[in-house]
Amino acid sequence: MTIEVLYPELANLYGDRGNMAYFRRCVDAKVVETALPDQPYFAGNDVDMVYIGSMMESSWAKALEALRPYKERLAELAERDTVMLLTGNAMELLCKEVQTETGETLPALGLVDLTAKRFLPKRANSLFLGKLEDMDIVGFMSRFSHLYGLEADQALFTVQRGLGSCPDSGCEGYRFHNVMGTYLLGPVLVLNPDFCLYVQKLLGVAEPKLAFEDYVRKAYDVRLAEFQREGIDFAGHLA
Repeated sequence: MTIEVLYPELANLYGDRGNMAYFRRCVDAKVVETALPDQPYFAGNDVDMVYIGSMMESSWAKALEALRPYKERLAELAERDTVMLLTGNAMELLCKEVQTETGETLPALGLVDLTAKRFLPKRANSLFLGKLEDMDIVGFMSRFSHLYGLEADQALFTVQRGLGSCPDSGCEGYRFHNVMGTYLLGPVLVLNPDFCLYVQKLLGVAEPKLAFEDYVRKAYDVRLAEFQREGIDFAGHLA
């Protein structure tokens, strides 16, 4: 199994690098880290998974231009059910376009027909509680953008509490084939042990496992109980 981590020197906000630091302890895989301006490993090789995390908006623009020549290859990998996980604003790389706070429209890679709108310097902060199939998903958001055009059948998660892809949306994140994009930040795979097992199953792991299982499950149980408690402030506004 081969996993490619894109631009870890840029996509390292909010503890997102913890995803692959943890995941590589759960699976037996070759992990390739690709830095700018190097050619992505997936361009000339088969990979089982591609991961990219949150980054500054200036770094996002660099990542977009670096990936633009490989748009068709990414589309091919998606059609072949290659697992891709994009967290935070990295999910916007695959959108049709990003509308900036100055009114500029930035064409993105266009693998999914969605539009992100930035409201920089206003930031939306929210706790998140949602569902993926029968799994409770917990997490955090701190973002300058909202995502528009998302339909329920495209969504990765359904919202139970907190902010969705945009205000008043009951959906969060997109999913097509095995490509998953979410505004959730930080080590999502550590915070959600069953989601970590779910990703392993998508990769065809015969016996999925969790590193430090007792600890991650105890932490998850405590956080889930807190997020389900009545009266907790999930915020979700632009500040």
